Amino acid sequence: MSEQPSPIDNTRDMDEQLPSRREPVFNLPPVVVAVIGICVAIHLVRVYLLSLDQDLWLLIRAAFIPIRYSGQFDIDVYAFTTPLTYAFLHGGFAHLIINMVWLAAFGSPLANRLGVLQFCIFFAVTTLAAVALHYVLHPLDQAPLVGASGAISGMMGAAARFSFQIDRSHGKPAFAGAPLPIRDVFRSRATVTFLAVWMVVNLVTGLVGLAPGDDSQIAWEAHIGGFLAGFLGIRFFDRGPKYA
Repeated sequence: MSEQPSPIDNTRDMDEQLPSRREPVFNLPPVVVAVIGICVAIHLVRVYLLSLDQDLWLLIRAAFIPIRYSGQFDIDVYAFTTPLTYAFLHGGFAHLIINMVWLAAFGSPLANRLGVLQFCIFFAVTTLAAVALHYVLHPLDQAPLVGASGAISGMMGAAARFSFQIDRSHGKPAFAGAPLPIRDVFRSRATVTFLAVWMVVNLVTGLVGLAPGDDSQIAWEAHIGGFLAGFLGIRFFDRGPKYA
């Protein structure tokens, strides 16, 4: 009498024939990878290829310097480009790494939600909002402002409006549902805790710096400008699916 394979054996054989599915360790949208790549490439060029004079030349033409708009200097083409280009420069490797980690964490779900074009517009608008508040508070500041943290703060503001809900149904992490009304945001304990921690971290880094021994100042005012733009304006950019 021949033995019949048990259902368990059949199940095992079928499982062995199925291809294994593994989630990628890094699942960053191409637009986020592109922004990170541009920021890293520019910083490496500045550090390893440019002389001090050449780097100063680049800062003058790409970093945002508030006093440029005081009337003491001629308005040139860089006066119109630096409110955007400053976001792709960074003050040091610590500044660059921290910003790129936060960009990957908050920019990825937002890019998946908005799409490439809307994400790029969001990045530009929050970058401008960040520099605008910084300029209003420091119109005669001579220190160059650099870094993508204004736009990244805008992404954090958008994340708060989604209350950090995640939808993995299509294999890509994305903020789920419609942006919450502001009154509902402040009813979420997790979101309120995040907002409180975010504010404290910005104030502390603004007072003591980014890292021990780092003399560069943190433009926390720009962070707030970007955050408010993302928090209040995400509904104008969002074209994602709406949930009941």
